[in-house]
Amino acid sequence: EHGTQKLLGFPPGRPGPEFLSLIWFAGLIELVGGALLLLGLFTRPVAFLLSGELAFAYFMAHAPRGFFPILNGGELAVLYCWVFFYLTFAGGGPLSLDRLLRNGGALPARSPAE
Repeated sequence: EHGTQKLLGFPPGRPGPEFLSLIWFAGLIELVGGALLLLGLFTRPVAFLLSGELAFAYFMAHAPRGFFPILNGGELAVLYCWVFFYLTFAGGGPLSLDRLLRNGGALPARSPAE
């Protein structure tokens, strides 16, 4: 399940989690954090939070079935955990809202080769 399915029951399939449960908070983090990452806003702290959430999800839901992700179905949790951890250090990039706000709304200059 992902953020919208955990919080809103969309796409339909299973009933949503109990309000204010751990899974509900995970859905909130995924939905809001995913939207902020998509916009490139608060990229580094949001990516760090999402990385931690995915690590927690892996060790709570997948690791009890075996340590190796390929054997316990946790490949995507580990992949996203490391991608978000990378974004913690890399930042949002030249077209992120973080960069636009830092530069006073100016787009990055293009080099003559582009």
